[in-house]
Amino acid sequence: MIALGSDQGGFALKQEIIAHLNERGLEFKDYGSYDEKSVDYPEYSKKVAEAILAGECDKGILICGTGIGISIAANRYEGIRAALCTDCFMAEATRLHNDANILALGGRVVGPGLALKIVDTFLDTPFSNEERHVRRIKAIER
Repeated sequence: MIALGSDQGGFALKQEIIAHLNERGLEFKDYGSYDEKSVDYPEYSKKVAEAILAGECDKGILICGTGIGISIAANRYEGIRAALCTDCFMAEATRLHNDANILALGGRVVGPGLALKIVDTFLDTPFSNEERHVRRIKAIER
């Protein structure tokens, strides 16, 4: 299950991602926001992070205008590794090396075509589980 969250700056892109996840037959839960009214992005970072930490969802996707604020807010939660990605290489690398569990995107930074490719790369790339990467993740979590 994939947890989704956005503020007003990421709402339109989140709608594109929802349609894409539906096309792929992937299960997700939308934690808001549900329209383009101004909201505070930390609320949605918290909801998605808590869903992952509680085991309700395996991964998350967070979207704000730039992806910066929403990823910073998510990374405040122990056990969350949110990665802001602007291309497929970053999405692949963060899954392989960092076992990122949240993808952050900027709705005003990447267009929907590229964003959907980034989403697919993030969701389809497994963690490498190499000892050096496991060691580094454990060092982050200390």
